[in-house]
Amino acid sequence: MGVKGFKTKQAGKEIRRKNGILFRGHGNRFAVLCVIMFCVGIWFPSCGKKQHYFDATGTFEATEVTVSSEVAGRILSFDVSEGREVAAGESVGIIDTVQLYLTKLQLMKNISSVRSNRPDVGKQIAAIVEQISKQKKERTRVENLLKADAATQKQLDDVLSAISVLESQLAALQSSLQNNISSVDAQSSAIEIQIAQIDDKLSKCVISSPITGVVLAKYAEAGELAVTAKPLFKVADTKRLFLRAYLTLPQLKDVELGRQVKVFADFGGDNRREYEGRISWISTKSEFTPRNIQAKDERENLVYAVKVAIENDGYVKIGMYGELVF
Repeated sequence: MGVKGFKTKQAGKEIRRKNGILFRGHGNRFAVLCVIMFCVGIWFPSCGKKQHYFDATGTFEATEVTVSSEVAGRILSFDVSEGREVAAGESVGIIDTVQLYLTKLQLMKNISSVRSNRPDVGKQIAAIVEQISKQKKERTRVENLLKADAATQKQLDDVLSAISVLESQLAALQSSLQNNISSVDAQSSAIEIQIAQIDDKLSKCVISSPITGVVLAKYAEAGELAVTAKPLFKVADTKRLFLRAYLTLPQLKDVELGRQVKVFADFGGDNRREYEGRISWISTKSEFTPRNIQAKDERENLVYAVKVAIENDGYVKIGMYGELVF
């Protein structure tokens, strides 16, 4: 019994020892497998992900114009919605013009009244001109009689004096009439200027887009009261965008205005589109690197902003991330 019990214990220890060795063997294999899988998990994604080279990064911008009301009045119609494409000069709404039109009618009546007071110089001086003409004929007759000793010198002097007086009266009348004409013309010109101002305001009652682009925001609705300088809508030229990127000081020597470069629009992941770009602006002063911008040399704290113009094919949106290669 003692011997059998000993063997049993020895056998039990052997079994436990073998089980322990077997367990430790599987554990080693499992640990190695985990390490391999971890390495593979890091290696293959890093191999599959493309490393993009760039000289600078930034975001896309557009030329944005906020259209404001230039006159005061009720908005009668306003056919604008966000995302709508509009052409330069296209009418998109109108502001009430009744009061302005009535003011114009009143001014037109005033100018007609003023112009009716303009003197007719020809009619005003016709009588004196006729008298001068008769006196000149009398002068000729008296001179002929004087040569024939049929008239006296006094008669000729009286005729000459009458002609002189009439000519002085004619000159004074012409001067007075000219002053009246100048005054009437001045009043008429002033009213014409007021009418031109009203016409200008009437033209500004038509709400139109100053550029061709897409409406980004709408700030008013039909029926609301517009006041001067009140924003109505914002439009942006999305056909020609700009990548606002940032260059470090050593990179400035490689760029110049008008240089052709490559621009990549980042759509996330490996989705990128390439565009031909042209450097249209280079900042003349440095600034601190914006937080959302990645510079080529992260040690550089100061960067210079540049704008690169591209022709948009409709895919690039305002605010998208982009990369610059030159």
